[in-house]
Amino acid sequence: MKTRSSADGVVVAAVRAETPAATAGLRAGDRILAINGRRLRDAIDFQFHAAEDRLDLAVERDGAPRALTVRRRGPELGLELEPPRPAEIATCANKCVFCFIHQLPKGMRRSLYVKDDDFRLSFLHGNYITLTDLGEADLARIVEQRLSPLYVSVHATDPELRWRLLGRPRVSAEILPRLERLAKAGIRMHAQIVLCPGLNDGAHLERTVSELAPLHPQVATTAVVPVGLTRHRERLPELRRLTPEEACALIAAVEGWQARFLSTLGSRFVFLADEIYLLAELLAERPLPPAAAYEGFPVVEDGIGLVRRFEDGFAHAVARRRRPDPPRPVTLVTGEIFGSRLEALLARGGLAGPGVRVAAVPNEHFGRTIGVAGLLTGRDIQRHLAMLPDLGRAVLVPAVALRDLDGVFLDDATPADLSRDLGTPVRVVEPSPGALLEALRDV
Repeated sequence: MKTRSSADGVVVAAVRAETPAATAGLRAGDRILAINGRRLRDAIDFQFHAAEDRLDLAVERDGAPRALTVRRRGPELGLELEPPRPAEIATCANKCVFCFIHQLPKGMRRSLYVKDDDFRLSFLHGNYITLTDLGEADLARIVEQRLSPLYVSVHATDPELRWRLLGRPRVSAEILPRLERLAKAGIRMHAQIVLCPGLNDGAHLERTVSELAPLHPQVATTAVVPVGLTRHRERLPELRRLTPEEACALIAAVEGWQARFLSTLGSRFVFLADEIYLLAELLAERPLPPAAAYEGFPVVEDGIGLVRRFEDGFAHAVARRRRPDPPRPVTLVTGEIFGSRLEALLARGGLAGPGVRVAAVPNEHFGRTIGVAGLLTGRDIQRHLAMLPDLGRAVLVPAVALRDLDGVFLDDATPADLSRDLGTPVRVVEPSPGALLEALRDV
């Protein structure tokens, strides 16, 4: 992990009106240097020191120092902080054999090629970190400030195997001692295993899961996700995808482990990504686990139970309608992996009327092995929809395909570009059942 120096303090991005921050006189662009005499390094320090009722702030505005006082009137201060700049983020020095960033094509925006391995982003945003280069000072800070939960890329507990998976780093890749130290300090963690068939599956996977289980409940979950492989793997280690047969065998094995852990730990502990269940469906009819099996969906953002939660929520939202909304002609964009399920979902909800089309867009940019909606580019969507007759009143695009900060696709195209090229209004829809139903009703 390469740690780069950063300026002291945190920068205010926005201040909401009629809040404690606004009353104190804070403005967007102010740099908060200290709270109650304690210097700030980053947003975590801000959160740690901003819990008191009275906050005496040392602020820099337009290069001049100011002293402001914020008095709390509840949990919210009413301000937002700017995210760290790329130069301030600790980057990853590993060369993991499955690293998705190494598989990106050339010519995309520079920020997409940043490999972060920063414990602060793990705590703040749920990014996964390897812990390989975490220094003593960082470990001590995690414990002191109770930075929990953390999200840890484990992949294998066998030191030699993990060392090879991480690209043979110069530092030790042994993970269990660090997990044990953090667990002993009461830090809650979520572990992830990127499953590479022929490398860390089979007996290696069973060993990894069995060696993580004794650290429960501090290691709260272990997520098993399939390796993502793009078509841009020139001069990279040879890897392959999980087969439907392997997916079925893996599900059966994990179901056995879950039953054992449920009786001994009180939790299923190990969970499989939705992609593995959907892959197994290509071979045999196998329903997704029920919602209760995901135990509150603690790692749903990692693709663990996302489909189950959405489908159940959609069925519930449809059932609550006072009267059925007549289907209107519209095109719904999704990835290939979810296309047939979305069609079935609309049919069960009485929303699959004439002109209602689900466009499962092939991912030509990264390759057809990538089937999730979140990695679709504007150009692939445009290319696919341009071949379809009559797109209806609007094209509904899932918000997960766009960056929240600037509302662009991975290839820097915008929804406005897409609308112009297709000659049809494009509406970005948040990935929730209510938002989808509202969009279908309002087009």
